[in-house]
Amino acid sequence: MHGLDPRLLATLEAVVRHGSFSAAARELGYSAPAVSQQIAELERRAGLRVLERRPVRVTPAGEVLLGAEQGVRSALAAASVELGAMRAGTAGRIRLGAFASAATGIVPQALARLHAAYPHVQVSLSQLEPEAGYNRLKRGDMDLALSYDYDFIPVPPPRMLRRTLVARDPVVAVVPARHRLADREVIDLASLASETWIAAPEAALRLELLSQMANTPGFQARLQYDGDDFNTVLGFVAAGLCVAVMPRLALPRTDTQVVARPLAEPQLTRFIYAVRIDTRHAPRAVLDLEEMLAAQALAALS
Repeated sequence: MHGLDPRLLATLEAVVRHGSFSAAARELGYSAPAVSQQIAELERRAGLRVLERRPVRVTPAGEVLLGAEQGVRSALAAASVELGAMRAGTAGRIRLGAFASAATGIVPQALARLHAAYPHVQVSLSQLEPEAGYNRLKRGDMDLALSYDYDFIPVPPPRMLRRTLVARDPVVAVVPARHRLADREVIDLASLASETWIAAPEAALRLELLSQMANTPGFQARLQYDGDDFNTVLGFVAAGLCVAVMPRLALPRTDTQVVARPLAEPQLTRFIYAVRIDTRHAPRAVLDLEEMLAAQALAALS
């Protein structure tokens, strides 16, 4: 096999990510025929077909090359971070990613502290779920991300990423204020099995997991919500339409229409992490922001 050009690998990655030659061309600043020619050249060098054309779909050989492209991009991103840290010790720009409840409950106060310490540092925030944040970190498109997993479904971070635990976020039961269990100090998960639930995979725990954890059948959804806004789910609970289980960080400080109670056994916990490229050196402002996010997470959950 002839030597592979990282630029050709980057073109392959863009085509696969967009599922389109023309969309990849717009992103890369090429013409569509030029992208097609680059893919053809990559296939010539590889000696194998890397893409099916209609519809655009990566082949097993293309998957191998995508892994190589990701490794090259991650290595260059790590080198860039280390060189920048060695040159200046601070960063002029930080690209931060955070999942929805962290973007609301942790990030603003931490960024206020960062601005006081580094008034010339610019920050861009993207709301991202963990997998998307990991992918952007590996591509070098992000400097720091807040991520999470749960104690009963741990997810190890991808290679080349450093993940630091910043907070433990307890999972609580949320019921309407007039609910039959609202006056209890703790709520047994199994006692909610027959309640009306909302299916909201992006904003609450999956019902099949709750059934598994409680070792109890039930947990049937009569409402469906395709979104990641916790306030929407809380609105349904406040209206008396359902109950829900969600991390405490997602709850408003005061809401007289809903009641949040700790779960009895089994207790569930969401672990919140700060994640960045695993390097020996990192910009001082990024390291300080990581500490500020951790401090704010602890304050928000205390």
